[in-house]
Amino acid sequence: MHINVKAKPNAREEKVEKIDENNYIVSVKEKPEKGKANDAIKNALAVYFKIASARIKIVGGYSSRNKIIEVI
Repeated sequence: MHINVKAKPNAREEKVEKIDENNYIVSVKEKPEKGKANDAIKNALAVYFKIASARIKIVGGYSSRNKIIEVI
């Protein structure tokens, strides 16, 4: 399953908001430096979907706020 994620790094609180079936907004506290925010986004989505973070992969938009993520 592919989902579209709008990333909000450097947020006050971590949360995952579902917009519709394939679109989410993920807020994380980490800054967008050296992939820290991407790792935090993967971890937040893993908790949200109740799966291992290894089953979440960023397939597009690694350095962008708009990301395409594959959930296996």
